[in-house]
Amino acid sequence: MVHIDHAPVNALSRGVRQGLLDAVRGLEDDASVSALVLSGGPGRFIAGADLKEMALPPDEPFLPEVVGAIDACTKPVVAALDGAALGGGCEIALACDLRIGSAKALVGLTETRLGIIPGAGGTQRLVRLVGVAQAIALVCEGRVLKAGEALALGLLDAVVEGDLLAEAIARAPTVAKRR
Repeated sequence: MVHIDHAPVNALSRGVRQGLLDAVRGLEDDASVSALVLSGGPGRFIAGADLKEMALPPDEPFLPEVVGAIDACTKPVVAALDGAALGGGCEIALACDLRIGSAKALVGLTETRLGIIPGAGGTQRLVRLVGVAQAIALVCEGRVLKAGEALALGLLDAVVEGDLLAEAIARAPTVAKRR
């Protein structure tokens, strides 16, 4: 299990990106691990970019590299969303093989609200899940979807009641890799 812990919203700071990249690469090489679960902890996932870093020069690892490592991981990766998965957080979730959320989950590519376009593969992955027309509307509007609507559109694979993390861990070994 990979626990993202960068209060208050798990913004994708350089340290969070590096930690995710190191964890995915390290666990992929661990023969005792059959699947990975990404969790932001109670009430959270990843709420997007660290806006404090937006005025600074770009710093590695860049989000597309992190998302690419999750996508390329040979072991199944499950995203457990118990809160906001917005912007880059949504792109990370979209790279996972299974996305399950609590009733508190929120999902969306909200970069257009800031005048930028999602740049870590989310637009391509979104199209594969919801189709071109729906993806265009979601990205252009920067819509934030509640758990039920995200489930209905196919952005979430399940919405669970009770212990989200326990459910994610239980499902992880049975998840097939998506391509």
